[in-house]
Amino acid sequence: MKKIQIINGPNLNLLGVRERSVYGDRPFEVCLDELRAAYPECEIGYFQSNIEGEIIDRIHRTGFEADGIILNAGAYTHTSIAIGDAIRAVTAPVVEVHISNVHAREAFRHHSMLAAACRGVIAGFGTDSYRLALESFLRS
Repeated sequence: MKKIQIINGPNLNLLGVRERSVYGDRPFEVCLDELRAAYPECEIGYFQSNIEGEIIDRIHRTGFEADGIILNAGAYTHTSIAIGDAIRAVTAPVVEVHISNVHAREAFRHHSMLAAACRGVIAGFGTDSYRLALESFLRS
């Protein structure tokens, strides 16, 4: 059984409520339930925090035992050298995901401080970005 850890960063606890035109109207728990139902052969863990240090701690805790980490670091994507260093410190491959197409948004969102440390980046497919990331781990 593949162990996949999903880590969501700041403000993603408000999916379904905040900026629905950008992030959709479904809470993340709906996406998580769908992933778990569609991939019963995977143990899918989930963690969300608005606090950078807690995200780093979770990467450290799961990054040596998980078969893959799906990380949506939210705005920390564009600012956090520390999260990038945490990704480099662990053995689990990480796929950076974004619900929106960050390259179609504000210029500051066009640069990721994490992408160079990740196996890949998936953006712009709504919450389906998580499924695509999970598929990448199953095919590797």
